[in-house]
Amino acid sequence: MTSANKSWGGRFSEATDEFVQQFTASVDFDQRLAAFDIEGSIAHATMLERIGVLNEKECKAIVDGLSDIREQIARGDFHWAVQLEDVHMNVEARLTDRIGDAGKKLHTGRSRNDQVATDVRLYLRAEIDVISAELIRLQTALIDLAEREADAIMPGFTHLQVAQPITFGHHMLAWNEMLARDRERLADCRKRVNVMPLGAAALAGTSYPLDREFTAQLLGFARPCANSLDAVSDRDFAIEFGACASLIMMHLSRFSEELILWTSAQFGFIDLPDAFCTGSSIMPQKKNPDVPELVRGKSGRVFGHLFALLTLMKGQPLAYNKDNQEDKEPLFDTVDTLKGCLRAFADMMPHVKPRRSVMLEAAKQGFATATDLADYLVRQGVPFRDAHEIVGKAVRIGVETRRDLAELTLEELQALSSSIGDDVYSVLTLEGSVAARDVLGGTAPKRVREAAAKARQSLQD
Repeated sequence: MTSANKSWGGRFSEATDEFVQQFTASVDFDQRLAAFDIEGSIAHATMLERIGVLNEKECKAIVDGLSDIREQIARGDFHWAVQLEDVHMNVEARLTDRIGDAGKKLHTGRSRNDQVATDVRLYLRAEIDVISAELIRLQTALIDLAEREADAIMPGFTHLQVAQPITFGHHMLAWNEMLARDRERLADCRKRVNVMPLGAAALAGTSYPLDREFTAQLLGFARPCANSLDAVSDRDFAIEFGACASLIMMHLSRFSEELILWTSAQFGFIDLPDAFCTGSSIMPQKKNPDVPELVRGKSGRVFGHLFALLTLMKGQPLAYNKDNQEDKEPLFDTVDTLKGCLRAFADMMPHVKPRRSVMLEAAKQGFATATDLADYLVRQGVPFRDAHEIVGKAVRIGVETRRDLAELTLEELQALSSSIGDDVYSVLTLEGSVAARDVLGGTAPKRVREAAAKARQSLQD
């Protein structure tokens, strides 16, 4: 047995079981909220002075005491006590030890329920800003690479089969577009995170004349939560962040899969920097793309946290329940995992080196200009379905004779259609095929450079 917690122990006639105390405590993981808890408490104390609950001397003692505790925590000198359960009671108990009865007045008009909800929102808002900055860093690397490799020809795939020639720069901008949408989703999620629960108290609000709008202003929130029950009980903002994080990780996992394929001997499209790869303990020739492989694997971890948060909330009646203590570890790990993956990619991508000659040779395989031949026939007045059949016959000749379409003779092609002239070879080259895609969103080098410039500008807007 242990002694009863002094913050709420008056109701109890016996102490909490020692195992239960350990089992229900959250201080081992929620101490990462300490800086945000102190930020919220300073704002709350400032508001309490404004409405006359605290005098100037008491408010100054609280603010100075909390500032000293924040510095102590930052230095690693703070002792966290499990018997005080969580970050909030540890900070408050230390404050009261330092400044006396004034510290006991800090909790006036609030509960740990609205306090923790506020702390988590402050924490997540700050982390969203960090994650958004990492996304911008990765997008910048992709845009730089796209501009540099705007005319580097590679095969484009559908069903992992060669489909049409594209440029490496165009491919990089495809990933940039996905990440741009991810960043937009995060920004939209931040709007719903940026609402303040403080002042909702345990669930019903408080009888003290709190100035919640003033507190929200001090903390940089857009507004206070409109309903006290909702403010303390829902974690949909954390779930929404988990969904945003899962989408980002899904995109990074797909990207990782391509990088892994492209570094293999069977593709050989790119070189990854040695600093982001490892070797084998038994096979000295190996250079393993460990960073992309780990990112691909970590996507499942983030997906799992999203499902855990959904499951956590789905059975809870209003208002606050102890279940919500379980929101923090999946949220914290989602943040840490996502930041780590984005940092790895943002550090790695500027040093990726495409092998132009290998990609060009690969694009010559699989009859990548077949669609260009069909388009050529359509421009000569041949109905598309007939053109499709003619090109299919040309491909069959190429397969049987192991030649690309550009290697077929004019006589062979004209035997399939009298609409084919000697100008056909201009569309059968890879360079001609790529240049012909000169439309908005197309793979022509000119369009890639325009798109890269526009994408770079959007990062600055």
